[in-house]
Amino acid sequence: MPGTAVDRTATATATATTVTATVTEVVDRLRGLAAELPPADGVAVFNRLYLDVTEAVRDRLGDGYFADPPTMAELDVVFAGRYLRAVAADAAGHEPPACWRPLFALRAHPGVHPLQFALAGMNAHIQHDLPLAVVDTCRRRGCAPADVEEDYHRINGLLAEVETAVRERLMPGPDLLEQAEPFTHLLGAWSVGVARERAWSAVGALWELRHLPGAARAFAAALAGSVGLLGRALLLPLGPHAGPDARDAHDARDAHDARDARDARDTRDAQDTPSGDPAPTRRDTPGTAPAGRLPETRNRPAGGSAGTPGGALAGDQAQLDQAQLDQAQLECSGLPSA
Repeated sequence: MPGTAVDRTATATATATTVTATVTEVVDRLRGLAAELPPADGVAVFNRLYLDVTEAVRDRLGDGYFADPPTMAELDVVFAGRYLRAVAADAAGHEPPACWRPLFALRAHPGVHPLQFALAGMNAHIQHDLPLAVVDTCRRRGCAPADVEEDYHRINGLLAEVETAVRERLMPGPDLLEQAEPFTHLLGAWSVGVARERAWSAVGALWELRHLPGAARAFAAALAGSVGLLGRALLLPLGPHAGPDARDAHDARDAHDARDARDARDTRDAQDTPSGDPAPTRRDTPGTAPAGRLPETRNRPAGGSAGTPGGALAGDQAQLDQAQLDQAQLECSGLPSA
């Protein structure tokens, strides 16, 4: 008989299986990036961590760990889409969203430790991309954030396991810790659990602002800017190559990102779009994926303009006009629904 508990269970299982294949596609894309990037590249360091997390989520989708596997699978795909778009934007010669700029700008800096790259990537992806992805997913599936809160917090356990393993693998030796005491304070100041709690608070704010698109966009732009500034602090060069020139360039990029955040915050657009993002303008620009496809992740070598500390930290590179830049910062993932 249609509509019975058995039918509903079978439908949920079939949906979970379909979406799990999409999560597997994300895993394949992350593995492809891992094969393309030099191991010491800062984006590669974060990518390896993110691959571990995505594989852990994928493996738990079918074993009863989550109360709503299809929704969690779709969230995983939408969430990954934001990171992949940042990679694609950088590969196309465009600046990624403000929250990601520090990682991409300093990805090859010899004075930044790999653990700093990992933390900066988690900072950008969790504190900015995650709340936007949660709101996007809820709107696509016709539910509210409260409906996914239980599963949202379940992921904390998986993340804590991965973060612990990464810290143990990437923890610097005693020579660097003795030489750079601020590094030990940095390691203790950033926590994935705290970051996810802050992200959940941002989810609530974005959800309340969903009928006020201009205010939602301003909030999202300010969030991208503030997360980017924290990422800049996490990537402060501390190694033997962190001379005065590198620190001056680091401060200059801070001012540049703060200026971008202020400009984006002042931008108001009356058109109603999801999650505070600007109205999509269908542009087939490099690095932008049409709806229904994962964004391309072709990446320039670490020695390119965004991969070298001199090229990325000196002056302004050619970039989109302000309207395009705002779109790149706040663009929805554009991935298909389950």
